[in-house]
Amino acid sequence: MARLSGRSRSVNRSAKSGRFVSKARAKSSPRTTVRERVGKGTSNRTTVHRSTATGRFVKASTAVRHPATTITQKV
Repeated sequence: MARLSGRSRSVNRSAKSGRFVSKARAKSSPRTTVRERVGKGTSNRTTVHRSTATGRFVKASTAVRHPATTITQKV
């Protein structure tokens, strides 16, 4: 992936593997993929847990119980 200097952009990521996935793959598997912002403007200091099914924040204990459908990220 090419870096865009000075800007942030949206990427799609698999909750199961953590790898970047295509837009088509994310659309076909919305419960196990998440769209996130990367690049300038993201501080990456605070750790949060998010459900890929709903997009809502969840507790750390929930993320541990459901690793295939939650992601842990720094925002």
